[in-house]
Amino acid sequence: MSVKHDKEESEIQLDASNSAERKTLLWVLGINFLQVIVAGLVGVIADSTGLLGAALDNLGDAVVYAVSIYAVGRTILAKARVARLSGVILIVLGLALLVEVLRRFFVGAEPIGSAMIVTAIANAATNLLCLRLLRSHRDNGVHLKASWIFTANDMLANAGIVISGAAVMFFRSPLPDLIIGLVVGGIVLKGGLDILKEAREAQREGISVREE
Repeated sequence: MSVKHDKEESEIQLDASNSAERKTLLWVLGINFLQVIVAGLVGVIADSTGLLGAALDNLGDAVVYAVSIYAVGRTILAKARVARLSGVILIVLGLALLVEVLRRFFVGAEPIGSAMIVTAIANAATNLLCLRLLRSHRDNGVHLKASWIFTANDMLANAGIVISGAAVMFFRSPLPDLIIGLVVGGIVLKGGLDILKEAREAQREGISVREE
């Protein structure tokens, strides 16, 4: 049996850590779907671009966690492909959010600041739980590193939504909500670009392993 074949076999075989990764990702996936529902509903009711952006971001995260579950226990190249897909998804969602912010800027909006604050704090609490779940696995492959980046970005976004919610209440203006919508869109885009960078590095590593 060749050295190349041995290395690929060792990548593909599932072990206890792979099982733990799957279980963790399933938990995080469920939490993100819950966040999508809550932030999306409140975002529509509260007319908040920031919360809709958070829901869109969480939906992207949920897709990424789903494909990351597929990548667990597979080769480095397979993990790189999944991470690349995750990055593209995040970039598309980020661009969609920026378009929605521009639309609301011209059409108008009346966000409810208190609803933004409460929902963002609840989201941040569940994101913190996700980070704790992912912490011990984040160095186990680019697909899990991508999951860590997504969740860390969510924490930043929710902090911004809390601040913008307070500003909406204080200034009685929708502009803070639109501004945080732009910021969340930027965070989403940066996260996608970071993941594409990680995927390229992992792909180069996977190719070098196959050539040995």
